Amino acid sequence: MIELPKTPSFSLPGKKALVAGASSGIGFACASALAEAGAHVVLGARRVEKLEQIVAAMSEQGWSAEALQLDIADVEATAATVSANGPFDILVNSAGLARHSSAVETSPEDFDAVMEVNLRGAYFLAQAVAKELISNERPGSLITISSQMGHVGGVDRAVYCASKFAVEGFTKAMALEWGSSQIRVNTVCPTFIRTPFTEATFDNPERVKWVEEKIKLGRTGTVEDIMGAVLYLASDASSLVTGTAMMVDGGWTAD
Repeated sequence: MIELPKTPSFSLPGKKALVAGASSGIGFACASALAEAGAHVVLGARRVEKLEQIVAAMSEQGWSAEALQLDIADVEATAATVSANGPFDILVNSAGLARHSSAVETSPEDFDAVMEVNLRGAYFLAQAVAKELISNERPGSLITISSQMGHVGGVDRAVYCASKFAVEGFTKAMALEWGSSQIRVNTVCPTFIRTPFTEATFDNPERVKWVEEKIKLGRTGTVEDIMGAVLYLASDASSLVTGTAMMVDGGWTAD
């Protein structure tokens, strides 16, 4: 009698997840994916009113969710919030900021604003969630929504690229440090995804043409393209995956 292997579960019942930047776009989609899979999802963002509307919609589906005001740029407040509401088995950090300009025109103010959220905020949010997991001796999965621009350059995106390259670096280092605690740390790296965050890019026909030529599958992305990747990394299906970047870029970085 041949014993067939069993596919690891993608289900998340009994798990508690924090999704930062959950009020729209990729974060909203990720929160929905985790909640549909059975996790209790805490949706964090600065706009609590929007979060409460999302939570109400999720509740109508029979999903478990709650809203939490969260501004990851405020490192001290974020650490206190995580401590008071954790531990979280899953973190998805989709909070991000972009201020695009040519490198010679980058202002210190724009540089600092992007780094405050994309790098500093992301770093200390991951730290806060990991601290709670370690002190409670619980395993976990920490996922940062990075970008293909954490692996390649982009015109008018020097600051954004710098912030995302840095995210990829600390992800690998944290994965090494926290592996013995069974805390996995990974990134998801999307190509251009149609969200309110990227409207300015998609309003420029020349830029859209350039983007579509770079994506080998010939189309830009939707938030649904990210949901499966995040669910995989959050679940036991990826139990041996850490310190890596999952590219959801249609082949952009394959060159």
